[in-house]
Amino acid sequence: MKFNLVLIGFMGTGKTSLGRMLAFKLGCAFVDLDQKIEADSGMSIPDIFRSHGEDYFRQLEHQAVEEVSKRRGIVIATGGGTVKDPRNVELLKNNGLLVCLTCSVDELLTRTAIKGERPVLDSQHQARGDRRAAIEKILDERRQFYDQADYKIDTTDWSPMKLVDDIIKIVRSRES
Repeated sequence: MKFNLVLIGFMGTGKTSLGRMLAFKLGCAFVDLDQKIEADSGMSIPDIFRSHGEDYFRQLEHQAVEEVSKRRGIVIATGGGTVKDPRNVELLKNNGLLVCLTCSVDELLTRTAIKGERPVLDSQHQARGDRRAAIEKILDERRQFYDQADYKIDTTDWSPMKLVDDIIKIVRSRES
């Protein structure tokens, strides 16, 4: 690939799982931004949020985006809120194809059911007392950012190999 393939979208839409499969099938490197941030900081994402707050996490996230966006020909899975920072979007689009993964709220409820692993959703859930309402609120807040993607793919019915093939067709058409 002459460019990066960047997966954006809400938490639980399959960015990491599909990203790994895509990188394997395309024969290129895979970078999960959240895993990179954890490795670079020596802390888990929930620990970063607890100890330093979301603003600090977003600074680390931007640094990670700056670093990985300099590379070419890789698959990048972003965190759900990475695109909230316009600087990140600009860097990622500079030499990347942005594919937004979407999913139904019902399926997101299932995929994000484990509490303690999704700090933004967990804090919204605590504040609202209703996980569905929390997901819908965050989705509404981020919709404008997700709409900046070059393509959107719905992962609700989750046939990973079909989704991988569909995304690879997009990549190949973009290369020609």
